[in-house]
Amino acid sequence: MTNQARIRNFSIIAHIDHGKSTLADRLLELTGAVDARDMREQVLDTMDLERERGITIKAQTVRLTHRAEDGEEFVLNLIDTPGHVDFSYEVSRSLAACEGALLLVDAAQGVQAQTLANAYLAVEAGLEVIPVINKIDLIAADPDRVATEITNVIGGSAEEVVRISAKTGEGVDALLRRVVDLIPPPSGDPQSPLRALVFDSYYDAYRGVVCYVRVVDGRLRSGFKLEFMATGETHDAAEVGVLTPAAKPVNVLEAGEVGYLITGVKEIDRIKVGDTLTDAASPALQALAGYAEPKPMVFSGLFPTDGDDFERLREALEKLRLNDGSLMWEPETSRALGFGFRVGFLGLLHMEIVRERLEREYDLDLVATAPSVAYRVTMTDGSIREIKSPQDLPDPGSRGDISEPYVRAMILTPSDYVGPIMELVTAKRGEMGNMSYLSPERVELDYRIPLSEIVFDFFDLLKSRTKGYASLDYEPDEYRTADLVKVDILLNGQPVDAFSAIVHRDKANDYGTKMTGRLRGLIPRQMFDVPIQAAIGGRVISRETVKAKRKDVIAKCYGGDVTRKKKLLTKQKEGKKRMKMVGSVEVPQEAFVAALRVDDDL
Repeated sequence: MTNQARIRNFSIIAHIDHGKSTLADRLLELTGAVDARDMREQVLDTMDLERERGITIKAQTVRLTHRAEDGEEFVLNLIDTPGHVDFSYEVSRSLAACEGALLLVDAAQGVQAQTLANAYLAVEAGLEVIPVINKIDLIAADPDRVATEITNVIGGSAEEVVRISAKTGEGVDALLRRVVDLIPPPSGDPQSPLRALVFDSYYDAYRGVVCYVRVVDGRLRSGFKLEFMATGETHDAAEVGVLTPAAKPVNVLEAGEVGYLITGVKEIDRIKVGDTLTDAASPALQALAGYAEPKPMVFSGLFPTDGDDFERLREALEKLRLNDGSLMWEPETSRALGFGFRVGFLGLLHMEIVRERLEREYDLDLVATAPSVAYRVTMTDGSIREIKSPQDLPDPGSRGDISEPYVRAMILTPSDYVGPIMELVTAKRGEMGNMSYLSPERVELDYRIPLSEIVFDFFDLLKSRTKGYASLDYEPDEYRTADLVKVDILLNGQPVDAFSAIVHRDKANDYGTKMTGRLRGLIPRQMFDVPIQAAIGGRVISRETVKAKRKDVIAKCYGGDVTRKKKLLTKQKEGKKRMKMVGSVEVPQEAFVAALRVDDDL
């Protein structure tokens, strides 16, 4: 039985690439959680995608045992969190299971946008925040300047900031002592009815749904009959355990402890992240707060290249949803691409990761349509409709104004680049808010920008104009009325719904010109001229033409046996890849993939 006073639950939060996973590696080493022979970089990043990209996508938890200088033993439950803005939902879920957080800042880069965003999340959650400066071994490190920046954000004195090198292990011992001394133990009541928070889950093909739980009150025993308070379902606790980081079954999880639970449930929609577990025999009266539902910000259509894979794609999305509570989708039909799903994502990186996971983990071949945002349309009868796809936009005669979502963007940059950033944001229809100096060299800029203007290439342009030094964080703000139009792409007079887009009227000509020019180079020649047009309503704004094939293989076959013509036509067909018919125009699958890729020139 673990004494509650000796438990510490904490997260590591930071901007992307400031060393969270490396610090987790050192903590695992120092506490002996992983043998030296099993040690590798990014131990807690278990997904292939995480290891390839060098980023954390899923929050991971591990139980560490730390022996203090006086010989007293402490149980430390560490949750390693993602740093990218798209995965801030994962961070908020992890913080709900903790009493403290290590705010990690790079000694060379200093405070970045996600540093601020995650610090505010931790403060709002009522956590004890311990500021830590990492990478003090770098030549470019300036820990004194960074310590001043941190204290300007969260208060305190520069002397209180812990300085470490997660790579070499310098200062990590002192950090462990600060964790034990400063982070408060859990305050739950072991004698109260069981209340445990499901803060994450994933699907195991052999064991079903595996939940990560934080026991707040009472005790969670193996063999208990549990009630899930949000859904009202009851299931037996088949196995209860802790992650060290390997799964280790135990008989009981006490109040304040973090571990995993297996109930044997195979249906993935029956257990919800954020639900409260209680003992079915003597249930708690009030559920825990849980989480606010995440709101998708970017929408894209996902279609299997083979129509027979539609059901497999549905099953894969359902399994992935268990592991990623922010994923939402609904069925969608396209005349060009067949049956698929309109999927909501938290951002472009989230979209890229989900698509890659679907293709790798579930062996699917997918086409993704160009991402769009959710618009609100005021109808002539006064009702308001939310439009997630350009195909759903009502006719001009039945609608009034169209509103688009704005975000509040926070940009941190060296003061030398304020001019180029202002120029960029103005070109993206942004409005300046506040401007404040964290230090003489670092500026925080506040903007209101249309979300549609930043989902494509804003981040890349920001990095290129500031030589990589600026960082960006954003959050939803409000909807504003704008002069938006739907641009349709027509092949041989037939609209292709997959290529439609809703854009600002000022940028409609640019979109039409670039899309028709791109398609002209992708669509193979037919037996006739193919006009490619971009149109707003009935007005064509741009046109390109794919000229007819020059060679007609049956031109010389006049008279004689018809089988000669058939042989030549059959030979001509050989080696062709599967085509999609759009009206009378054959469009290869590769053309859809290439035309719909997220490219910074669109």
